[in-house]
Amino acid sequence: MTSRWDGRAVADGLLEGARAAVRAGVSAGGRPPRLVSVHRGGDSPFQFYLRRQAKNAERVGIEFREELLPEGMTSLSLRQRLATLDQDPGIDAVLLEHPLPPELGFLSAASTLRLEKDVDGVGAASLGRLVAGQPVHAPAVARGAILLARHYGADFLGRRVAVVGRSETVGLPLALLLAARGLGAEATVTIAHSRTRDLAGALAGAEVVFSAAGVPGLLNRGNVPEGAAVVDVGLSSVPDPTAPSGHRGVGDADASALDGWARALTPVPGGVGPMTVAALMENTVQAWALLGRGQPT
Repeated sequence: MTSRWDGRAVADGLLEGARAAVRAGVSAGGRPPRLVSVHRGGDSPFQFYLRRQAKNAERVGIEFREELLPEGMTSLSLRQRLATLDQDPGIDAVLLEHPLPPELGFLSAASTLRLEKDVDGVGAASLGRLVAGQPVHAPAVARGAILLARHYGADFLGRRVAVVGRSETVGLPLALLLAARGLGAEATVTIAHSRTRDLAGALAGAEVVFSAAGVPGLLNRGNVPEGAAVVDVGLSSVPDPTAPSGHRGVGDADASALDGWARALTPVPGGVGPMTVAALMENTVQAWALLGRGQPT
């Protein structure tokens, strides 16, 4: 039997904890946390993610605002806008959504934010802290995926774990968190990516496979070790005439092929997605606390 590692109930617990922290701070005389999501728009999976941010922020008690970047924005004007948000004492956390067009320089732009406000932990200083095993904010997708696997009993200590994908926003932070000393994982990590010639060989022996490649159906019985757990972080949009939008979101795993083969699978949607949003809300509350905005004025 292949079990399903559903993230919704686990995420609910994280959100309730964040909500309690906000209520305590506001009751003591502080103001609510404030999160700004800066983005270029996107397809239906991204719009769904954005709506989930707004809905869960309201649930937790976070004041949420989105900023749509205009067409024709340059890398300089983006950095200037982020610098303004960074200097605004009325904002606690800034999320720069990815991907961005290459000419806007995602890493350079995100690095404009100070450590406390870089709520997704993707700027250069944040990534440096992660390499050192001292993250201020761990990237929400990576942290949410690990928390989900741990909730269902995954043991990483010294064990073989594989990460498919090497992006600076998901794959690499995920691998670093899994391998880090002192953060509770300390796994033996293999990283595979689009240039990996033998994916099955790279994943051989892995007890847990995290996939963040964004390639529908990439993982199947031909490359996933029998009995491994698959944490599907990928999200792609594929045509679906039965869906209201004409598209639906799918992950990297071929769930029908892996059913009865993998020990466990995370569903898409409903697996890592809810955990990502919950981890983002927790990071926002942490930013608010670090900046002292939850204290009486």
